[in-house]
Amino acid sequence: LAAALAALLPAACARRSQDLHCGACRALVDELEWEIAQVDPRKTIQMGSFRINPDGSQSVVEVPYARSEAHLTELLERVCEKMKEYGEKVDPSTHRKSYVRVISHDGTKMDLSGVKIDGDVASSLKFACESIAEEYEDELIEFLSHEADNVKDRLCSKRT
Repeated sequence: LAAALAALLPAACARRSQDLHCGACRALVDELEWEIAQVDPRKTIQMGSFRINPDGSQSVVEVPYARSEAHLTELLERVCEKMKEYGEKVDPSTHRKSYVRVISHDGTKMDLSGVKIDGDVASSLKFACESIAEEYEDELIEFLSHEADNVKDRLCSKRT
């Protein structure tokens, strides 16, 4: 019995870990994309060198703030706090776990049937989110700064 349990445990833990990591990645990208969408598209930030060139000009350009490296870096610093607004849902047929928002962005009522909401889920998700944000910071900024398509699939399916 102990040998059978020892053989099954790593596979179960690996699946749980993979579901958590994948769910955290998908939630992270969802939150980043939502935050970017909230920024006024007319808001810009100056980028480039603030040095004066010999001819008296400056090499400064204005870029949209929402997808600027400065804004995305700021978002990555705090986005994982949003994981406390997620719960865990287990698919009854596959027993795979997914993570869903339990508090809507706009205050609308949500169907939370079958969703487990507790501090352990939130802290595990937050830790996984922070690990992904740190490990894949450059890729996240690269994908999100250029309005790449399918960021979730490209980052969360291929790398994590």
